[in-house]
Amino acid sequence: MITKEEITIKVPSEVAEAYRNASEEEREQLQLIIAAIMQSQFTTNRQEAICAQRSSEAIARLRKTMDKASLEAQERGLTPEILESILNDDE
Repeated sequence: MITKEEITIKVPSEVAEAYRNASEEEREQLQLIIAAIMQSQFTTNRQEAICAQRSSEAIARLRKTMDKASLEAQERGLTPEILESILNDDE
Protein backbone atom coordinates (compact mmCIF):
# COMPACT_ATOMS: atom_id res chain seq x y z
CA MET A 1 0.00 0.00 0.00
CA ILE A 2 1.25 3.48 -0.87
CA THR A 3 1.68 5.80 2.07
CA LYS A 4 0.18 9.21 1.50
CA GLU A 5 1.46 12.39 3.03
CA GLU A 6 -0.03 15.86 3.06
CA ILE A 7 1.88 18.79 1.57
CA THR A 8 1.02 22.44 1.12
CA ILE A 9 1.45 24.27 -2.18
CA LYS A 10 0.63 27.85 -3.10
CA VAL A 11 -1.91 28.38 -5.85
CA PRO A 12 -3.90 31.39 -7.07
CA SER A 13 -6.87 32.31 -4.85
CA GLU A 14 -9.37 31.26 -7.50
CA VAL A 15 -7.86 27.78 -7.67
CA ALA A 16 -7.90 27.41 -3.90
CA GLU A 17 -11.53 28.48 -3.75
CA ALA A 18 -12.55 26.11 -6.54
CA TYR A 19 -10.76 23.26 -4.74
CA ARG A 20 -12.50 24.02 -1.45
CA ASN A 21 -15.87 24.12 -3.25
CA ALA A 22 -15.26 20.83 -5.09
CA SER A 23 -16.85 17.59 -3.96
CA GLU A 24 -14.77 15.04 -2.06
CA GLU A 25 -14.63 12.85 -5.17
CA GLU A 26 -13.43 15.78 -7.32
CA ARG A 27 -10.75 16.67 -4.73
CA GLU A 28 -9.54 13.05 -4.66
CA GLN A 29 -9.34 12.99 -8.46
CA LEU A 30 -7.43 16.28 -8.47
CA GLN A 31 -5.04 14.95 -5.84
CA LEU A 32 -4.33 11.90 -7.99
CA ILE A 33 -3.79 14.04 -11.08
CA ILE A 34 -1.50 16.48 -9.27
CA ALA A 35 0.49 13.63 -7.72
CA ALA A 36 0.90 12.01 -11.15
CA ILE A 37 2.06 15.29 -12.71
CA MET A 38 4.56 15.91 -9.93
CA GLN A 39 5.86 12.33 -10.07
CA SER A 40 6.28 12.59 -13.82
CA GLN A 41 8.11 15.91 -13.50
CA PHE A 42 10.50 14.63 -10.84
CA THR A 43 11.16 11.42 -12.79
CA THR A 44 11.87 13.43 -15.95
CA ASN A 45 14.23 15.75 -14.07
CA ARG A 46 16.14 12.79 -12.62
CA GLN A 47 16.39 11.14 -16.03
CA GLU A 48 17.66 14.38 -17.59
CA ALA A 49 20.26 14.71 -14.83
CA ILE A 50 21.41 11.12 -15.40
CA CYS A 51 21.66 11.71 -19.17
CA ALA A 52 23.61 14.93 -18.63
CA GLN A 53 25.99 13.11 -16.28
CA ARG A 54 26.51 10.28 -18.77
CA SER A 55 27.06 12.77 -21.58
CA SER A 56 29.61 14.65 -19.50
CA GLU A 57 31.41 11.39 -18.70
CA ALA A 58 31.42 10.40 -22.38
CA ILE A 59 32.92 13.77 -23.36
CA ALA A 60 35.58 13.40 -20.67
CA ARG A 61 36.47 9.91 -21.96
CA LEU A 62 36.64 11.20 -25.54
CA ARG A 63 38.93 14.07 -24.52
CA LYS A 64 41.17 11.69 -22.60
CA THR A 65 41.37 9.36 -25.61
CA MET A 66 42.14 12.27 -27.95
CA ASP A 67 44.82 13.61 -25.59
CA LYS A 68 46.40 10.15 -25.39
CA ALA A 69 46.38 9.77 -29.19
CA SER A 70 47.91 13.23 -29.59
CA LEU A 71 50.65 12.49 -27.08
CA GLU A 72 51.46 9.15 -28.74
CA ALA A 73 51.59 10.83 -32.16
CA GLN A 74 53.96 13.51 -30.86
CA GLU A 75 56.16 10.88 -29.20
CA ARG A 76 56.39 9.11 -32.58
CA GLY A 77 57.52 12.30 -34.31
CA LEU A 78 54.31 13.75 -35.68
CA THR A 79 54.61 17.52 -35.89
CA PRO A 80 51.91 20.06 -36.75
CA GLU A 81 53.61 20.55 -40.13
CA ILE A 82 53.57 16.82 -40.93
CA LEU A 83 49.94 16.56 -39.84
CA GLU A 84 48.99 19.51 -42.05
CA SER A 85 50.80 17.91 -44.96
CA ILE A 86 48.96 14.63 -44.42
CA LEU A 87 45.60 16.39 -44.16
CA ASN A 88 46.25 18.44 -47.31
CA ASP A 89 47.56 15.43 -49.26
CA ASP A 90 44.13 14.68 -50.77
CA GLU A 91 43.77 18.14 -52.25
